[in-house]
Amino acid sequence: MTPEHAEPESQLDTAFRRMYELRFDEARKEVSAYRHAHPDDPLGAAAEAASHLFEEFDRQGVLTSEFFLDDDTLLGGVRGQPDPSRRTAFLAANDRARQMAEERLKANPADPDGLFVLTLADGMQGDFEAVIEKHQLASLAFIRSAEKKAARLLAVRPDALDAYVALGMANYIIGCQPAYKRVLLWFRGVHGDRQRGMEQLQMTAERGHYLRPLAKALLALAAEREGQFDRARVLFEDLAREFPANVLFARELVLAQERHESARPTK
Repeated sequence: MTPEHAEPESQLDTAFRRMYELRFDEARKEVSAYRHAHPDDPLGAAAEAASHLFEEFDRQGVLTSEFFLDDDTLLGGVRGQPDPSRRTAFLAANDRARQMAEERLKANPADPDGLFVLTLADGMQGDFEAVIEKHQLASLAFIRSAEKKAARLLAVRPDALDAYVALGMANYIIGCQPAYKRVLLWFRGVHGDRQRGMEQLQMTAERGHYLRPLAKALLALAAEREGQFDRARVLFEDLAREFPANVLFARELVLAQERHESARPTK
């Protein structure tokens, strides 16, 4: 089911909360229970894929200012290699989610649940290829596909704002590329826009569902790159309050506060 039609405090709500608390094994237990109760819902498989991707992001420090403020890592990907078992688990779950969603779309090409999961699957695959595998060119096909699926989804379900995370992250990161690379990407049909990316992340950060905290964290990190340290501080403060068990959010809040203080003009 799309997030706007999910029951309050569902197993998937709990699963994503556990992910944001960095309790990934517990998250997968919730996802497993959801998939057992809803075997035909592709969102269960997508949530499982998300748990593996988020865990690898955590292991590699992707959602940190150290990663985001360094052009070499933000634009070139992580310095290490992915955990082999986690890589296999992510790819298998994401492929399963995509296949299940495509089956739904065979029956109804405008099915919002199928479009939502395909948007998530392609967006996660694009992030995985670019950030973890360091295959930036290979990621472009998934980014373009995610954009198309998101456009179709939002045409039939305008309030499915989780779809903007993949678009916002791609727009922002591509917009950070040097001018000559943006020109090459433009000829491949990929257009980056940092401001537009931040606006898209803002929409999900304000009114998204499962991916609202992720969008808020990405927006905070993008704000720091733009020198908007107070904006980043407020966002991380919200995240640290909502997820007190997440040491990453607490640490990034301290760093954002320090950068905000350092950027203030001296008397």
